[in-house]
Amino acid sequence: MPRKALYNIEQVLSDAEDVFLEHSFHGAAMDELIARTEFNRRGFYIEFKNKKQFLYRVLAHYQESRLLPLQTQLQEKQGLVSIQSFFNDYISLIDGRGCLLINSVTELGIDDINIREIGRHYLDGLQIAFISCLEQAMEHGQLKVGVDIESAALQLTCFVQGLAVNAVLCQDSEEMQITIQSLLAPLLPNA
Repeated sequence: MPRKALYNIEQVLSDAEDVFLEHSFHGAAMDELIARTEFNRRGFYIEFKNKKQFLYRVLAHYQESRLLPLQTQLQEKQGLVSIQSFFNDYISLIDGRGCLLINSVTELGIDDINIREIGRHYLDGLQIAFISCLEQAMEHGQLKVGVDIESAALQLTCFVQGLAVNAVLCQDSEEMQITIQSLLAPLLPNA
């Protein structure tokens, strides 16, 4: 009869998010990952095979538990309200730490096709969600006439990436909020 696992995989993955956010993939030592997740070394290699496979699982968990709920706000298609709400919550998530997915793409994306595909899939989905929100905003008169929706959605998607890096560099959420306000202002009808 197989033994029941003595660990909570969701908790292990959540704890590992913090380690990778603090130290990056290359900087995260196996000893610290094992200690902070309270996972035994043998069990770790049986469950995940290696550190890279572990990162893929952590990224999948991060997307599902952290990024997907934010993206869901955009899929509610409430126009600029959804976009502003997304950015408010995104800034809270990344404040002082960055975004684990964007950090991983920045660190590993050149050499790791899996990371590139994960990042590209997320950003493409985000851009489509922004397009939907902007179309909804246009229908309800929330956007200035003549706004190129696809271009604006691409800019918003690029800002998601840039804010993740900015959160690590400046560690000032107020500055990020001001940035978002200045990005959205030209889209408004009265601007």
